[in-house]
Amino acid sequence: MTAPVRRSSGLFGIDLASPRHARKLGYLLLLPAVLLILGILVYPMLLAIEISFHDVKFATLSFGASEYTLKNYVKLFASSDFWNAIGVSAKLLVVVTSISMLVGLGAALLVNQQFRGRGVARMLIALPWAIPEVVAVITWLWILDASFGVLNWMLLKLGVIGLPISWLNQPLPAFSAVTMVMVWKGFPFISIMILAGLQSIPEEYYQAARVDGANVWKRFIWITLPCLMPVLGVSLVLTVLWVFRDFSIINVLTGGGPVGATETLAIMTYEEAFSFFRMGYASALGVVTLVICALISAFLVKKTSHAVF
Repeated sequence: MTAPVRRSSGLFGIDLASPRHARKLGYLLLLPAVLLILGILVYPMLLAIEISFHDVKFATLSFGASEYTLKNYVKLFASSDFWNAIGVSAKLLVVVTSISMLVGLGAALLVNQQFRGRGVARMLIALPWAIPEVVAVITWLWILDASFGVLNWMLLKLGVIGLPISWLNQPLPAFSAVTMVMVWKGFPFISIMILAGLQSIPEEYYQAARVDGANVWKRFIWITLPCLMPVLGVSLVLTVLWVFRDFSIINVLTGGGPVGATETLAIMTYEEAFSFFRMGYASALGVVTLVICALISAFLVKKTSHAVF
C-alpha cells in the first residue's frame, strides 16, 4: 500500500498549482504597491479636491467646520490671470510638441543610418534628456544672459542682430527661450522612442520596395511612417503630458514672467499656493488643471488608439 503524496503548500501556504490560489497570491503581492499608490497619489488628490471647496488656513491646512463653497471656482474662472495661463499653456503645448516631434523624428532617422561616429551622435542626442532639468536650465541661463551670454555673442558675430537681445526680460523673446529649452530637453526622448521603432522594422520591407522601384520618399511614406505609428502615438501622448505639467524649466528660467508671458497653469498654481498662500484657490486651480490633463489624455488616447493598440 503506497502512502498518499502530500502536495507542497507553496508560498504563504498557497497552492500555486491552483489558478484561483495563484490569483490570490498575485493580489497579495500587488497589495503593497496599491497601498503606496493610495497613500501618495489618491489621498493627496482627494484632499486637494476637498480643500478647493473651502477657505483654508495655510498654517494648519485645516478648514474645520466651514461650509462647502464654490467661490474659489467662481473667482478662478473670472480671473484674467487664469485665462492667460490657459493661453500660454496651450501655445506651449502646440509649439513645443510639434517642434519636438519633428526634430525627434529627424534625429532618429539620421542616427539610424550607417556612418562613422554613429555611436557618438546617438550619445550626443541623448545627452540633453539625461542631464537633470535644473542643471540644464541653469546652464541655459548663462547661455541666454543679455550681457555675457554665448547666444547673443554668436548672433552678434554672425551679424544676425545689431544689439544684444534681452531673452528673459521681454515677453516674446522669453516665450521663445522657454520653447527652445523645452524642445532641446524633450526631443531626445522622442528620438530614442522612434529609433527603437525604426530598428524593429524588417529590412525585407525596404528590399522589396527597392525592387519595385520605390524611391526614398515613397519608402518613408508607405513603410517607415505606418510602421512607426504606434511609437509616434505613445510619444505624442507622453510629450503632451510632459509639456503641460512641466514646472522646473519655466520656474528656473523665467519664473512665469515677464508680465505673465510664460506663466503656465503649473506656475500659477505654485504661485497661488506658496507665494500668496491661497491654498483653497490654488487647490481649485490644481483640480481644473487635473481635469484638463485628463480630457487631453482621453482625447489623444482615443485618436491614437487605432495605431497604438
